[in-house]
Amino acid sequence: MTQIIVLPHEELCPAGVLFNVPAGISICDALLQNGVNIEHACEKSCACTTCHVIIREGLSSLTPSDELEDDLLDKAWGLEPNSRLSCQALVAQTDLVVQIPKYTINMVKEG
Repeated sequence: MTQIIVLPHEELCPAGVLFNVPAGISICDALLQNGVNIEHACEKSCACTTCHVIIREGLSSLTPSDELEDDLLDKAWGLEPNSRLSCQALVAQTDLVVQIPKYTINMVKEG
């Protein structure tokens, strides 16, 4: 099992959270399954940037991003060199530290 530490996020997990997941799951699915309701407006189809995360530790262990993900990331708010779309980044055996940016480009949230 791989440990994921999610740094505190004002709305989604104010105290941060830590959980274990099996290798091969996307970071987005791991977050959702563990109570972190990250936005995913395109339903995880790599068509938006609302699930953008910043990988603070463990980036090199993730599956590499493809050209489509890289093109979409260029539109993400708060883009950093270690940014990924959580719907596309598959967890490996290395523990991760993940930060969810404060904002997304999504102007409207349901609920």
